[in-house]
Amino acid sequence: MWSTHGPFLIAIIIKFPAKECAKAYSFARFMRGSDPMEAFRICPVGDQAVLCEFDNEIDVQTNDRVQYLAVQIKAAHPKGVTEVLPTYRSLLIFYDQAITTYRRLMPVIKKFSSIKASEMQEKKRIRIVPCCYGGEEGPDLVGMCRELGRSEEEIMQIHQSVDYKIYMLGFLPGFVYLGGLDERIHMPRLSIPRTKIPARSVGIGGSQTGVYPMESPGGWRLIGRTPLSFYDQTNDPPVLCKAGEYIRFAAVTEREYELIRQDVVNKVYRPEFA
Repeated sequence: MWSTHGPFLIAIIIKFPAKECAKAYSFARFMRGSDPMEAFRICPVGDQAVLCEFDNEIDVQTNDRVQYLAVQIKAAHPKGVTEVLPTYRSLLIFYDQAITTYRRLMPVIKKFSSIKASEMQEKKRIRIVPCCYGGEEGPDLVGMCRELGRSEEEIMQIHQSVDYKIYMLGFLPGFVYLGGLDERIHMPRLSIPRTKIPARSVGIGGSQTGVYPMESPGGWRLIGRTPLSFYDQTNDPPVLCKAGEYIRFAAVTEREYELIRQDVVNKVYRPEFA
């Protein structure tokens, strides 16, 4: 218990008396079920947030429950809730302590967190992300071919064959944490990270793939570049994707890349969904 939840227990001890801590732990135990998919914990984080944790695994089923709870909490508009932040296996709910309290929020959270995964009928939303592989846009693709013993076409085909779930956003505005990269193209990060990676570069780092939303340092292997802007402060909303959605990469030629990029810049590009 301590190794996993130490920081949150500290927050409880500082902000809540012993009686409240006991109630929180009692409620957390009550929320556990016999089915691993029903495992659920809740605890206060300071006096303005509540942490909801599902299971101890990073997988699609667990994240589905996190996303479902986030959507339902937003739709219910509980008084005082100011923001919900989904991650791989947990949801952090922020609230205004002048309007509501931890105890008032517990029944709302309990209502939606008790839904079984089999009862969630969320439609899979798959965004098509064009990608120009190799060449100047993907300078590490050739090196990956040598290390993996595969051709560029093989790596490109494997990379495009998966619908990647967006587990969460973070690190940089619009940076998507994707799950599902095929083991055949897992690659360790560069031993010496680059100091500057172009915005919209598509990379692979370990067991993950992703898109750099803006120019930044980074150590992932760059295999291509998308013409889509994953973050543009002139757009509303500025972030292209949402947690819970899926991404499917689709290869395009250099000419197609340039045409799509021009449409994106001119605000006339129409997004594609599968």
